[in-house]
Amino acid sequence: MKKKMGDGRRLPRPESRGQMADAGTGRSLGLKASRVGKTVKRSSAAGPKHAQKAAAEAREKSGKGAAIPPASRFLRGGSIDPRKIDGKERVVDLIDGTYLAYNAGRLREACQLFTEKMLEKDVTIGLTMTGALTPAGLGMAAVIPLIEAGFVDWIISTGANLYHDTHFGLGLSMHRGNPGISDVLLREEGVVRIYDIFFDYDVLLSTDAFFRAIIQGKEFQRAMSSAEFHWLCGKYVAERERKLGIGQKSLLSAAYKCGVPIYTSSPGDSSIGMNVAALSLDGNKCVIDPNQDVNETAAIVLGAKRGGGKSAIVILGGGSPKNFALQTEPQIQEVLGIDEKGHDYFLQITDARPDTGGLSGATPAEAVSWGKIDPDRLPDAVVCYLDSTVALPLLTSYALAKRKKRVPRKLYDRRVALMDALRAEYAKTKRE
Repeated sequence: MKKKMGDGRRLPRPESRGQMADAGTGRSLGLKASRVGKTVKRSSAAGPKHAQKAAAEAREKSGKGAAIPPASRFLRGGSIDPRKIDGKERVVDLIDGTYLAYNAGRLREACQLFTEKMLEKDVTIGLTMTGALTPAGLGMAAVIPLIEAGFVDWIISTGANLYHDTHFGLGLSMHRGNPGISDVLLREEGVVRIYDIFFDYDVLLSTDAFFRAIIQGKEFQRAMSSAEFHWLCGKYVAERERKLGIGQKSLLSAAYKCGVPIYTSSPGDSSIGMNVAALSLDGNKCVIDPNQDVNETAAIVLGAKRGGGKSAIVILGGGSPKNFALQTEPQIQEVLGIDEKGHDYFLQITDARPDTGGLSGATPAEAVSWGKIDPDRLPDAVVCYLDSTVALPLLTSYALAKRKKRVPRKLYDRRVALMDALRAEYAKTKRE
């Protein structure tokens, strides 16, 4: 029986449910009781210290070495037993054999998720791009090969990445430079800097002139989605590449040829949008309609799921393109009232922290609460905290080495059909 206090109340049990209690009051201190003195199946920091120490010394003295206790469920991952680097390994060998922990481990998981699950035939893959990736040449080095292999089905990019991508398609050059050079001196020399990338100021003027010239064409004189706008731009960039004989340099032209729609979440937030705005002062009728973008991207995702397949998002960086891709599910569910569960696969490469509250660093687990990610597929989500300029070339090489090309979906050509399907589903919810 429990002892009673002077006023008739019972004393609480000193270690109720494993909680430590104050010796004087008997009240719980909120601390877990130590298991000192209890028998445990394996050595543990919570076990009897003297007994464990003595047992280890006895094993060592007998020559039996370390004990092999029953395996903990937390010890089922692969052993840390890397291959020795000899200079003969391929990227695949390096990543699978030596990228075993920390963010190297997350990059390995990202590569494996991308190649083993995302690149299945029934998965529609969206790619988002932020940061100055195309000025660094990653459009040519990585994104175009992914597009041509059928590994990217649709894209959301900052306008700046598409603007700087166009430089290469026009035969203009960008150069490696020293970030320590005085920017005042560079300005006087007519040189523009993106950290350690230098280019002539005339590159900007020439690219602006190109966009203003094509946007004045008859086919641009209406409201359109950013996908249609970029498809038209890609057609003209492709023609310029052909005339110059420079080969495939621009991802805009590559997307045009492969039927990959490219959206931008903030049309006015780039030099392309600035030139569209400038022409409107002269009466130009070109308008990039964000309403069409919101609905078309939602239609792509709904089409992927309703067709019996899955939806995957690969995020380079974060920012507005990340949200624009992920908001497709809340648009389908919350706003249009169509039953859905969220994207199936999530892969992000970022240097943003989650604890500042910014969207760039928001985790896939947080996205579940918004309906953006299917909670049942949360294990198929990887966040790699690494610079995209380091990770993207490795991811691209890994994927191209491990998987054959996929048949391109040519989603640009299917926009009308996908939108018709979205309208039909939306109309159905209004009748219910």
